[in-house]
Amino acid sequence: MSYCSLALVSLVALLACNGPVGLLPGGALEGEARPAPSDWTSAVGDYDTCQLETQPTDPYSVNIVCTVVEGRLYLNAGDTETQWVKNMGADPNVRLRVSGFLYELRAERVSDAAELATFGQAWTDQSMFRRDPRELEQVWVYRLVAR
Repeated sequence: MSYCSLALVSLVALLACNGPVGLLPGGALEGEARPAPSDWTSAVGDYDTCQLETQPTDPYSVNIVCTVVEGRLYLNAGDTETQWVKNMGADPNVRLRVSGFLYELRAERVSDAAELATFGQAWTDQSMFRRDPRELEQVWVYRLVAR
């Protein structure tokens, strides 16, 4: 088998996996369904890489950093209206995979200044390379809640 053929077979195999691969989006997520916890700290810690599935009729999934603040779970797209943000604008019902477990959730965009400030402090404390959402003209921060 030639190198090009092997590379093509490998790419097709990766894209056939359920969910995203690295920075490439994927489709429907699989895993054991669980009810959403009342406090996300035990499932995620302060933050972790999670997999978000949007657009239930044509699943679109991405790897994303999930951040827990005071037991609540947040996603941050910063000042970029990404595809997953657009998808949640059309339908806020999402699924989240954390450590192989699936959670049926609803995305709520955060607009409250005090909540954004609390999230922004936690977000920037995680890394010196993270921009505080309060400094952005427009920001897409979401709280994920049980359906």
